[in-house]
Amino acid sequence: MRWCADNEVPAAALQAIRDAVVLHGRQQTQGSDAQDIACALYDDAGVLVAGGCGRTEFQRLYVDYLWVHPERRGEGLGGDVLRRLEAQALRRGCLDALIETLLDDAAALYEHLGYACIAHVHDFVPGFTRHTLMKVWRPRD
Repeated sequence: MRWCADNEVPAAALQAIRDAVVLHGRQQTQGSDAQDIACALYDDAGVLVAGGCGRTEFQRLYVDYLWVHPERRGEGLGGDVLRRLEAQALRRGCLDALIETLLDDAAALYEHLGYACIAHVHDFVPGFTRHTLMKVWRPRD
């Protein structure tokens, strides 16, 4: 046997480790129905302007990434992306949604869109607070 570390570990091995941890976690639970979820907005020239992605699982929307092109920020596109992801999740039967951010402005936007902060980790990254926010459409039993 031989140990590898840092740059010696191939990207494929890193992905295999991630996949194995996720698979193990899902095997411990009952009823995983994980599905990718995404939406994207393109301009007339085919350039990506905004988008978001994540997954739905266990009747919850997990938003992993939400992005708006820097030149288009402040136009409400971030809220539009989130509402589209939410609409897809609701059609899939989700009861709530979870999103995290290190940006105070983004956390304020999510709160404006109906999310409530359920956790803070101050100085998660020096100078930044990690905000975990949740939006409940229907309470869980």
